[in-house]
Amino acid sequence: MTRDSAPGPIAALTGRADPRLLAAAGALCIALTSVFIKISGASGATSAFWRCAFSLPFLAVLAVREARRSGVRAKVLLPLLGGLGLGLDFVLWGEAIPRVGAGVATMLLSIQVVIVPVLALVFLKERPDRRFLVVAPTLLIGIVLAGGLIGSSVTGSDPVLGVLFALAAGAGYSAYLLLLRISSGPATQVRSLFLATLSAGSVSVVVGLPTHKLDLAPSLPSLGWFALLALIGQVVGWLLIAGALPRLAASTGATMMLLQPVGSVVFGIVLLGEQPSVLQLTGCAIVLAAVCFAGRGAGRNGQPSAKLSPTEPSSPRAMSLNSSRR
Repeated sequence: MTRDSAPGPIAALTGRADPRLLAAAGALCIALTSVFIKISGASGATSAFWRCAFSLPFLAVLAVREARRSGVRAKVLLPLLGGLGLGLDFVLWGEAIPRVGAGVATMLLSIQVVIVPVLALVFLKERPDRRFLVVAPTLLIGIVLAGGLIGSSVTGSDPVLGVLFALAAGAGYSAYLLLLRISSGPATQVRSLFLATLSAGSVSVVVGLPTHKLDLAPSLPSLGWFALLALIGQVVGWLLIAGALPRLAASTGATMMLLQPVGSVVFGIVLLGEQPSVLQLTGCAIVLAAVCFAGRGAGRNGQPSAKLSPTEPSSPRAMSLNSSRR
């Protein structure tokens, strides 16, 4: 086996397991991240900083192994720039969770289904799929309902501000997806994620220090939740999904990844005692249906589309919402 054809660290670790079980386990791991953030009680900047800090050593080890196995040089600038959007996503999503609820905040990040193809059209001149014309307005209706903007919300302290934070987080994540998509390949995905995570951690410092939202000396229980957030959601979840989806048909992968937003809502209800209203649950169902409908257009005959679309993200949480490949 040549150096270029040697399996990367992800394939080496997950190659013998059933990809459906890997995908399901990875999606549920990522679904727990919003729970960890809410239980920690930390600000968005604090949770973002520590999840990056704890995950970087593990990603560094995997990145070195990837570089040695593949022999392919990774791009640096674009993953670092993409990490700025990822950092904004981490910080703002962390602020949205206590305000609108862990499950609902995660579901609202599906706004990337609308934003990513718009960015691709503007910067890459790629026309969105015709399904986009149906998905976009349907998704926006679901977001309004899921966020508690109509009726009464009982899942968070400030649903309006929480929705705004979640939507802004989705916008930052969309920019990350676009940049990482055009800069990362199968032989460099770990190094790209490492660089993006490094950049995302710096955003939490830049945003958190001037606003006094960054706690560099949290309590031991909070550090424990941050460690779980990093290991389960950022490292293990991503490894499982990245090892599973390339071995699954596009439709199967997209369907399996819908366990993540559903799991976030269920975990919020079961573990955190959140009680979404009927209108919010209806909105979550509409969002889920819109994402599933978008996923059906990812490719034909079980193969991913060659174009950048709302169903072709490049990292764990994006894959968990609409992947056809994270």
